[in-house]
Amino acid sequence: MPYNSGKHYRRSVRLKEHDYSQSGAYFITICTYKRECLFGEIVDGEMQLNEFGGIVATCWNEVPRHFKNVQLDAFITMPNHVHGIVIITNDIDVGAGSPRPYNKNLLDVKHTLGQIVVYFKYQWSKRINKIPDTPTTPLWQRNYYEHITRKDETLNRIREYILTNPLSWHLDRENPLREGDDEFDRWFRGQFKIKGNSAHINVKDG
Repeated sequence: MPYNSGKHYRRSVRLKEHDYSQSGAYFITICTYKRECLFGEIVDGEMQLNEFGGIVATCWNEVPRHFKNVQLDAFITMPNHVHGIVIITNDIDVGAGSPRPYNKNLLDVKHTLGQIVVYFKYQWSKRINKIPDTPTTPLWQRNYYEHITRKDETLNRIREYILTNPLSWHLDRENPLREGDDEFDRWFRGQFKIKGNSAHINVKDG
């Protein structure tokens, strides 16, 4: 089914009072279906991407070419999930020197975080499905997790976590074989008083 940026897509419940097309930095986590390790493996503290993982990185880097109001910040592909920071800036001038969107109809539209995430997932799935013998089961978890970041100190801490995430894979919440608690996870939950399994969902600072 062709991607339609104006169509309503099912996604996890977000903060009801927040406009997700609003300018801001959003820390997102997107997991594979049933946390299956599809993207590669961690070797000596470094992520070794397989073919699927390489396509993830390519699709992520192409997002600003489709959405003129999006800039990308720190990003990491892990064995069964991705972490990234999406910055929505609705005052971007698409002029000389700026990447031109593939679809000119997107130029004057304010897109939401949900539409951006769905587009990224769709592009990856479309390319993967062209590879012979690709599993026909779902490849992405339907929902995604997000945190609206307004404070510089929080954003810098999240950037550090994203870039060093492979070093703590053995403690990662998404690792089915994790050996303990991750320090960042404890810090994050303590900052926002998060309980249970709802890390990154519906929280914002500032």
